[in-house]
Amino acid sequence: MTKGWTKTDWRAKPRVQMPDYPDQVALHAAEAQLAKYPPLVFAGEARTLKKQLALASEGKAFVMQGGDCAESFAEFSADNIRDTFRVMLQMAVVLTYGAKVPVIKIGRIAGQFAKPRSAGTEVIGGVELPSYRGDIINGFDFTAADRVPDPRRMLQAYTQAAASLNLLRAFSTGGFADIHRVHSWTLGFAEHDKAERYRELSNRIADALDFMTAAGVNADTAHTLSTVDFYTSHEALLLEYEEALCRIDSLTGQPVAGSGHMIWIGDRTRQPDGAHVEFARGVLNPIGLKCGPSTTAEDLKVLMAKLNPQNEAGRLTLIARFGAGKVGDHLPRLIKTVQAEGANVVWSCDAMHGNTIKAASGYKTRPFESVLREVREFFAIHKAEGTIPGGVHFEMTGKDVTECTGGLRAVSDEDLSSRYHTACDPRLNASQSLELAFLVAEELTSRREDNRRIAL
Repeated sequence: MTKGWTKTDWRAKPRVQMPDYPDQVALHAAEAQLAKYPPLVFAGEARTLKKQLALASEGKAFVMQGGDCAESFAEFSADNIRDTFRVMLQMAVVLTYGAKVPVIKIGRIAGQFAKPRSAGTEVIGGVELPSYRGDIINGFDFTAADRVPDPRRMLQAYTQAAASLNLLRAFSTGGFADIHRVHSWTLGFAEHDKAERYRELSNRIADALDFMTAAGVNADTAHTLSTVDFYTSHEALLLEYEEALCRIDSLTGQPVAGSGHMIWIGDRTRQPDGAHVEFARGVLNPIGLKCGPSTTAEDLKVLMAKLNPQNEAGRLTLIARFGAGKVGDHLPRLIKTVQAEGANVVWSCDAMHGNTIKAASGYKTRPFESVLREVREFFAIHKAEGTIPGGVHFEMTGKDVTECTGGLRAVSDEDLSSRYHTACDPRLNASQSLELAFLVAEELTSRREDNRRIAL
């Protein structure tokens, strides 16, 4: 993307939220081993995703990005991958019906192992130890030995990511993703006693599928009804890992991040002259940029120029994360900055990170109503500004966890302790994720009807 750029240039820049490995010999050995491994994704896949994201920037597609807060070595299993993939497929069907455009499915999976932290250390029972930074860096258990950064964990992360991708590709093309099968699962959700408002939409989707079948359009005659494109993404936080998996695209000669189809820069690592921006600006992959309350107009101008100097459509996704009740304070000025610069971007809403609270029980949680409120504020502001809300970004799982309160099944503060399994931040469970998809679909339907009235 940038002439004269090399994948090691980030090493000369200020770095934050990254570990200092005490065993440099082990670090160099792990990096050398990773550099020999095949890339996890390929340049052609990243280019295809970029083209699809370009459509989302025009309102001709919609982005659904979701998955784990932080992938865990201990929780890794085929069942967990299947369950999360299944819920994302269900969400995509509902959103496709609401938006009447293709839904781009991007998982926070097969690479989302590292997490930025607000403090470098934590104290429990009077003992202070380094913070847990994700399984790719150190261990979750609160012991001195476990919290030492271990570069060999990068090799385990790669192995898990490769296995995850293998299974996801099989699910995507092997019949599991057949749209009729996916919607049959959703019909079961809509039968819940309190799901009356979702039942009508679910039945309309079923009627549409029945009509297509009667017209001879089915999995046998239309390949797209039984297969899906599914992409992976993660925060490119651990740059030693990213550098080791960076490759040169044989067709274009451009560097590509071989660790995932899309990588993003977090709100804590978006320093314009920092290491993370330096690495991301040089690879051809689509790039996400988290935009929080502290993102200034000037910051955004500089970052857009650095990360997308050619103003390429689909290259840059701005992922807004402000918190319910605060979107109106920040999003309009950033939209105006983008418009003033004439920048091509996809706008996406991360309604999770600004809505984390501490429950009375002591658990971190995210109220479902706050997540929904931020999504609705995001849509409302784009409507007022005449711009395009291009996608949503959620931390979620296919498991029946109790980490976020509220939703159809009314998870309470008292319920949190029963199935609180996250390694870091609270995730929506399967029911909450699908319910949110129905509610976002209502917003998309309303937006489509407004556009139709304007056109008339």
